[in-house]
Amino acid sequence: MQSTPELKRVTKAPREPGLATTLLILAGILGATIVILLLMGRPLICTCGTIKLWHGEVVSAENSQHISDWYTFSHVTHGFLFYWLAWLLSRWVSFFRPVRIRLMLAVIVECGWEILENTDFIIERYREATIALDYFGDSVLNSSFDVVFMSLGFLVASRLPALATLSLAVAFEVFMAIMIRDNLALNILMLVWPIEAVKTWQGAG
Repeated sequence: MQSTPELKRVTKAPREPGLATTLLILAGILGATIVILLLMGRPLICTCGTIKLWHGEVVSAENSQHISDWYTFSHVTHGFLFYWLAWLLSRWVSFFRPVRIRLMLAVIVECGWEILENTDFIIERYREATIALDYFGDSVLNSSFDVVFMSLGFLVASRLPALATLSLAVAFEVFMAIMIRDNLALNILMLVWPIEAVKTWQGAG
């Protein structure tokens, strides 16, 4: 009869971390990522020497070098997806029930992707399999804001109904397909399973 209360204590979800604690941990995760990217040889800002709020030319050496670009929409969608996946995980693992802990997990995953994305293997994969012929990796500035925009998407998804979030994600994908013939779904497809017909269509844009 003594085991039931003990089981409840083990499976009980942790308290929601305070805002200050959450921001401090998130800053630490992002700070560690920035250090790793710098040690990998990534430039702090665009090698062109300027910082832009928006860079809209996809086939350009400055793509993924500034604060935001067309692929910013994809990183916001990352946030939508990570919120949904973390919510599913929280149904099984009580530790992840607090939203702020799930946000920390999402930031860790996004930072991990930013590091992986800037390895020589992934950079060359992008250049070989996609339309990103002028892609040479992200600047640290761009990677940092990719994490920020993902976090924004996560927080939006935490506030909106699921259907509204899904509609917004679809709208982003359709908008990007129309504007630049690329989006998150196509990016994943071409990175994992390149299709020449898709690459030809994208290059004709």
